[in-house]
Amino acid sequence: MIRVGVPSKGRLMQDCFDWFGARGVVMRRSGSDREYSGVIEGVDGAVPVLLSAGEIPRELAAGRIHLGVTGSDLVREQLGEDEVAEVAKLGFGAADLIIAVPNVWIDVETVDDLDAAAAAFRKAHGHRLRIATKYHRLVRDFLQAQGVADYQLVDSQGATEGTVKNGTAECIADITSSGETLRANHLRILSDGLIHSSQAVLWASRVAEWTAADRAAYSALAAKLGVAARPF
Repeated sequence: MIRVGVPSKGRLMQDCFDWFGARGVVMRRSGSDREYSGVIEGVDGAVPVLLSAGEIPRELAAGRIHLGVTGSDLVREQLGEDEVAEVAKLGFGAADLIIAVPNVWIDVETVDDLDAAAAAFRKAHGHRLRIATKYHRLVRDFLQAQGVADYQLVDSQGATEGTVKNGTAECIADITSSGETLRANHLRILSDGLIHSSQAVLWASRVAEWTAADRAAYSALAAKLGVAARPF
């Protein structure tokens, strides 16, 4: 039986169910709204596992689920290519991981400007410019590639846009879809500050145990979904 990790609630769950349903694989919750269980109809040998989007990368990496639907930002942040394979981009859940700075920084428009501002900030204040984020790996890799070094990452697991106003960071790197929260907190995105364009993706675990029956079930599911039926 292959285990398919799907978002457990909200818009992502419904979009996921709709995507599978449009391809003849009906996925739905079973039991009460408080029960995190479900069924898959239209293909044999598969069962949904309802999880938070943030838990799905961990479960893929542990091999406790065979497939999982979650944002590419979460997987790219947490996992490597030896742990998961991308099966299909699903076309929903779009959001961008970006770097944003206060509106009052009128001379900071690009990442190069941010680099110069970081050096000036350290000289003036005696400590490195702080960037609040929960995406440490992606942000660090991006800034390193751009040659920015004079900064420190401050962990923020929620309300990241408020950290500048609260004085715990000078700028942020966070996910945004509409930009409304950024504008409400008087922040703007650097013109070249796009780190990663995220969307929901169907992933396969490379470390899960794939029995012959599991591979057969996956092949049947892949044929229904119109995705690659490759081994992992």
